Amino acid sequence: MSLLVVGLSHRSAPVSVLERASLSADAQIKLLQDTLAAEPATEAAVLATCNRIELYADVDKFHAGVAELSTLLAQHSGVGLEELTPYLYVHYEDRAVHHLFSVACGLDSMVVGEGQILGQIKDALALGQELHTAGRLINDLFQQALRVGKRAHSETGIDRAGQSLVTFGLEQLADGAEVAGWAADKRVLVIGAGSMSSLAATTLARLGVRELVIANRTLERAERLAAVLDGAAGVPARAVSMADLADELTRADVAVSCTGATGLVLTAESVATALAEHTVPAPAPRADLRAPDGSLVARLAATAARDGRVHDRSASVGLTDDDAGTRRGSAPNPAPQTPAKPASASIEDDGACPVGLDDAPSVEALAQHGAWVDNAARSIRPSHGARGARSGAVRLALLDLAMPRDIDGAVHRLAGVRLVDIESLAEASADAPMAADVDQVRRIVSDEVAAFGAAQRAAHITPTVVALRTMAADVVEGEMARLEGRLTGLDEKQRAEINQTVRRVVDKLLHAPTVRVKQLASEPGGAGYADALRTLFDLDPETVASVSRADMNDPNRGRV
Repeated sequence: MSLLVVGLSHRSAPVSVLERASLSADAQIKLLQDTLAAEPATEAAVLATCNRIELYADVDKFHAGVAELSTLLAQHSGVGLEELTPYLYVHYEDRAVHHLFSVACGLDSMVVGEGQILGQIKDALALGQELHTAGRLINDLFQQALRVGKRAHSETGIDRAGQSLVTFGLEQLADGAEVAGWAADKRVLVIGAGSMSSLAATTLARLGVRELVIANRTLERAERLAAVLDGAAGVPARAVSMADLADELTRADVAVSCTGATGLVLTAESVATALAEHTVPAPAPRADLRAPDGSLVARLAATAARDGRVHDRSASVGLTDDDAGTRRGSAPNPAPQTPAKPASASIEDDGACPVGLDDAPSVEALAQHGAWVDNAARSIRPSHGARGARSGAVRLALLDLAMPRDIDGAVHRLAGVRLVDIESLAEASADAPMAADVDQVRRIVSDEVAAFGAAQRAAHITPTVVALRTMAADVVEGEMARLEGRLTGLDEKQRAEINQTVRRVVDKLLHAPTVRVKQLASEPGGAGYADALRTLFDLDPETVASVSRADMNDPNRGRV
């Protein structure tokens, strides 16, 4: 096994480099094709996500492989090799296996424990199979990585260590508030209809937002996603084209973007224009809590108002805006107030009891309460992963999950805008606590790496063992044919008995050596046993190679 991985991720490179080095779908295909055309590589797969680009290959020369794979990554990512090299990492053989298994378990993710990476690994393997760049090693490696990742999520609590990038981003937007409460009654615009955007829309629908609008370059995809959400989640959802994006942004409270665009989808100018025309959703209708006319409560309220013990709501009907403004701005009058217009009449009716049974607070009390609320809000530790709208109300919350970014980073300087993007999420995740289950997952990864290495070393000798047994069978066939020519008087039963006896002898002679050589080959440094076996029994190398080719040409082998 000569597995080599060369790549860069959010752990090794700044976001500014990652977003420039992102690979489109076409670039990934060309990269795989060029990798196989390169001399050191015999098979390859590329794992490209929003925060990592990794090229896996089976190479016959380490140094030549590193040089070739690094050059290919630079060539297809559009970032010069000299600029890219300081951020590249290289893993070889067992360390490369350990790296991929850790990635599959979510240990190397921006949000530890997130499970979306499993789908991305599956897509990478499917692309390699479709292009026929995934051979025996890549197939076995990625298949096993998927199993290890699923095992980690099913046997441990790694899911509690973190959550999906979408959920983490929404938590940062909520800025310490409970996400479900923050999302309620929000009008949300989701830009894009791919896997990440669909995950974001589904998450928001589950949180019970007021409305979902899906904007996508291909309207049909947006319509399919909106139909699913509208039917399954019960949240009003509709699809629009990208041409309607500016108009929809003026009505949105939250916008989530994750597209494959190479340029900005939302510029600072377009967001500023949307804010200038931003419409606030009408509040939910207030319940009518007034007691029915003639009821005991209504009669008690009328009696209390007549005696001047509580505020008579009818007395405030004639209060003009000027009067109200005077009352709010003036100092309290020490002179006794008449029952017709008590001091509490300066308080607006929206928050008062419908039948006048509450003790209306004074202007001073309201000011004191406002100061307490303001201080309480400031005492909450702000999240690290968002920018903008710290001191004022958030009129538009933006979540950018794209790489390269969809939303201009300058929007965080706009008043009323709160932006969370990949860069700010990386800063926030650095402070995220690690769950105790992470240690258990690391042990699983270590055990699985050892098992995979042993299986690969054992599999490496299997074609040699099969070739040896094939040669032995040919020898038996030849000797039986020669015996039949010399002993023509044998009947069918005698011939079958002799044939079975000879084969049994050969099998017994080969059993112990072949079992033992498989055990030895599975141990570290056991790769040389296959060569020794071929030398001792003078096996034809082409026969051994043909066994390997027959195994790889099996249409049912290693399909995802």
